[in-house]
Amino acid sequence: MCGINGFNFKDETLIAKMNERVKHRGPDDSGFWADDNLSLGHQRLSIIDLSERGHQPMHSDKYIIVFNGEIYNYKEIKKELPDYQFKSDSDTEVILAAYEKWGRDCLAKLNGIFAIAIWDKEKKELFLARDRVGVKPLYYYFNNGKLIFSSEIKAILEHFDVKREVDVEALNHYFRLLYVPAPLTMFKGIKKLEAGHYLIFRNGEVEIERYWEVDNAKLRKHMRPPSLKLRGVKNYPPRQDELGSSRLGENAKGEIGEVMLGAVKGQLVSDRPLGVFLSGGIDSTSVLGNMVKLGHRKIKTFSVGFNINDPDNKFNADFNLARQTAKHYKTDHHELLISSEDILENIEDVVWHLDEPICNTTQVATYLLSKMAKEKVAVVLGGDGGDELFGGYERYRLSYLMSRLGAASRIGRLFGKKLDYPKGIERYSKFMFQDEGEVNRVLRSDVDKKGLTKDFYKNKFEEMRNDPSTRLGAGKEERGEMNDFERDFMMMDFRTWLTDESLMRTDKMTMAFGLEQRVPILDHKMAELAYKIPTNMKVGVLRNQTKLIWKKAMDEFLPRHVKDSAHKKVWLAPMSDWLRGDLNFWAREVLSYEYADTSEYINLDEVRKMFFDHCDKKKYNLYLIWATITFQIWYKRFIIDN
Repeated sequence: MCGINGFNFKDETLIAKMNERVKHRGPDDSGFWADDNLSLGHQRLSIIDLSERGHQPMHSDKYIIVFNGEIYNYKEIKKELPDYQFKSDSDTEVILAAYEKWGRDCLAKLNGIFAIAIWDKEKKELFLARDRVGVKPLYYYFNNGKLIFSSEIKAILEHFDVKREVDVEALNHYFRLLYVPAPLTMFKGIKKLEAGHYLIFRNGEVEIERYWEVDNAKLRKHMRPPSLKLRGVKNYPPRQDELGSSRLGENAKGEIGEVMLGAVKGQLVSDRPLGVFLSGGIDSTSVLGNMVKLGHRKIKTFSVGFNINDPDNKFNADFNLARQTAKHYKTDHHELLISSEDILENIEDVVWHLDEPICNTTQVATYLLSKMAKEKVAVVLGGDGGDELFGGYERYRLSYLMSRLGAASRIGRLFGKKLDYPKGIERYSKFMFQDEGEVNRVLRSDVDKKGLTKDFYKNKFEEMRNDPSTRLGAGKEERGEMNDFERDFMMMDFRTWLTDESLMRTDKMTMAFGLEQRVPILDHKMAELAYKIPTNMKVGVLRNQTKLIWKKAMDEFLPRHVKDSAHKKVWLAPMSDWLRGDLNFWAREVLSYEYADTSEYINLDEVRKMFFDHCDKKKYNLYLIWATITFQIWYKRFIIDN
């Protein structure tokens, strides 16, 4: 893992400043190159080929490359390039050779996580690309023929002509979603290159294209589900044991197992020590179990919990499960407990590393866990992606229940919920957006763009359904997938929330310490397979019926204590209690115009009322309060104190 930088003019001093700004991403080596048309910079975290031969920018006769990430199948690709005279054992040079032979089509060959910049010396053409799922970030600024790019926004801000302005559209999305969706960032004029896209810059113009999407072509014959008929809760969906023993279930289960084992094996390539972020849940346990199956022993595992008196074991449930899992697999286990004091000491640095506000109360926990892990290893494997690919969140099950049983008030009373959200953007917004009335209180009336976020996601749904590679299209009737909103729901989360909130946050927190995280469940082959599997094989209508086929496929790796606690729990920090207690005075200070005058955008008086009501337990509103606190810290650090 590394940090890459560049712009389309010559300035060696400026490219060196950009490198210094992202030095934490790659503390092992630094390099830059510049001519009249381009400046390229690189900060290296050495993982594969630790020698000086892996130094970047790397040159060939025609091209120059800077690269952030890992290509897991680089040795296999290298065999397809027998005529190229390799000078190193690095995956970077394999990309360079592959681009020389296949051009932009080389992306189809790469299995890995990456942000790439390649300069064609003859054509004077710059090629930027981001990995299929969006594990590694890549930002760019383009205005009046000037292109600037980097792994982090803070490096782009080193350019004096890049103004530090809040993007009002992004601001509206942030307070409704708790993150900023691509291609936007909180900075006006700075964009994210979206996952699975490449950018071509030539003759002063930018062209952006999508090169990959989950392939949802017609299912192979043996993967088609049986004819589905709703007979009531008692008989539908099939029990998990029936699902696992059916021919359809066995085929899917077997394919998942093969792809997962191959993904883990491929992602163990490294010339530096590896470990595992162990949460105690199904996904990280499955990653660990596959490593053990591949012959690894005494694996270093890392878990984080909270130093709080919690009689219900709510906040440390996963932490305690991870301890049992580590004992089961006899790992070299390392634990960290964080306190409210850790929040105070680290939150400002965390927000700085994030580049733009992302509202998540576990930010500091991931940050400090990464710091601890870096002392032992250079690479960690995590369990990200299982929920979005295989239906792990409760919202998918509840939506599926609505779709299968309808909105009858009798059913709603039975399950204690109002189950009458229509399909499409209305249902998605009910699950994923913050309460509109509360958002209207937070944002100033002249800034608040009601309906903007809903329209943004409505367009994304329409784009997704019109994309020939993702729409259900012909054959959906025979697959029993008519109006399969839950499939769209998971796909939308995969395209947005997973990339722009979860993976972005994890990348910034790990790379703050030069720690590389890999995510084998998000191998693109697994993603392609997962979206060919019918929704009814992933979720059911009854409690705990989530990730059905994934649990079956990973069954051999799951100890009894994990199976018994397999119902998906959202990982939370005890921030609500801390704000009422240890962090109360600090929160009041941050939520003030004296700390950061955001009156141009935020009604802090209203937010403070929400905060006091929360502290008095009159109304729970943690997320918008924490979103405002995060925004205040970000605004002070990036806009005021620049």
